[in-house]
Amino acid sequence: MKPLQYQYQAENFALSDPNRYSLENLKSEEMIISLGPQHPSTHGVLRLELISDGELVVDVVPHLGYLHRCFEKHAEALPYNQIIPYVDRLDYMASMNSEHAYVMAVEKMLDLEGKLPPRIEYIRVLVAELNRIASHFVAVGTYGLDIGAYTPFLWLMRDREHIQRLLEWLSGARMLYNYVWIGGLFYDLPVGFEERVKELIPVLKATILEVKNLVEENSIFIKRTANVGILPLSTAINYGCTGPVLRGSGLPFDLRRVDAYSVYPELEFDIPVGEGAMGQVGDCWDRNHVRIRECEESIRIVEQCLEKLVGDCKRTKDFQPQAMVPKKIRPAAMDVYVRAENPKGELGFFIRADGKSDIPSRMKVRACSFHHLSVLPTLAKGTYLADLVAIIGSLDLVMGEVDR
Repeated sequence: MKPLQYQYQAENFALSDPNRYSLENLKSEEMIISLGPQHPSTHGVLRLELISDGELVVDVVPHLGYLHRCFEKHAEALPYNQIIPYVDRLDYMASMNSEHAYVMAVEKMLDLEGKLPPRIEYIRVLVAELNRIASHFVAVGTYGLDIGAYTPFLWLMRDREHIQRLLEWLSGARMLYNYVWIGGLFYDLPVGFEERVKELIPVLKATILEVKNLVEENSIFIKRTANVGILPLSTAINYGCTGPVLRGSGLPFDLRRVDAYSVYPELEFDIPVGEGAMGQVGDCWDRNHVRIRECEESIRIVEQCLEKLVGDCKRTKDFQPQAMVPKKIRPAAMDVYVRAENPKGELGFFIRADGKSDIPSRMKVRACSFHHLSVLPTLAKGTYLADLVAIIGSLDLVMGEVDR
């Protein structure tokens, strides 16, 4: 058994002898427990090596690599436009958002920032926000399962299916869309797409309200999540946390506002943050609450995009969503880093071009789930085993981008 690197003490948790937790050195009351990699509470193929003292978590070490796809090395052997299907497989719950971040990086290399037709930008934001809602529905629904609430999961997965069918109608794929292309889109919106989305919006609003009433005000849910897994703002910043995990700790940091990319500066929406309504700021309840509130704000954005797409940016016969970029994409020699606000946090792409090839010479991904997983040992030490499950779920991890 691989030795762990931390030592449990009655007053604090400090670095110690790496052999402290070898089998022969374990205290009589301590156990090594392997949680995962095939366990529903780990939300993916993640293995956690626990040292427990009864129900108390003494230490936890995440073990990665069970879903390693070598994305970054694959990307260094493919033309820029053929990388998009691989991007889909990073955060496979939010492929549209991941595609948006990647194509913006390549478009920056091609000097296309701010030069795309407005209809393309509004369609990108529309599908990204629909995918954000679908991703948060999975996060909130499965979190209910972690705590022991089955009904919210059924409600949210039912409505997520409506979104999935719309995006499948749009792209031809159920989850891995390959729809947002460099310099444009795979194709324009299908005829009648806007009307179908408008019909879905009241259904989504009603479901979100039902979930808020059923889950957030439930005394059992509050006891399981309030004052559990408290992440202080300074710790969140030091670990590089972003997205709902950071905003749950009280900081309104959202790249849609900070970097003001695409058409987000033209749209009205709020940035929900944790306020400690049921416990302390930055606890599990706050992180879940931020995701539910973000679904409401995404619906506001979708409604504004629909107004533009049937108004100032309505479809025309001469609209060409693929007209901006040639078949061979060869940017000049440069390094770029572009980031975007994914449902789970900041997704960034560092790309190096040599100016001679249509294949990037270097690709590096800044994955938000990796940073959120790194803070898990800090949050878990000294908690109960049941609280560890609640903490993992509140981080909303996807191993596709952790093991990239």
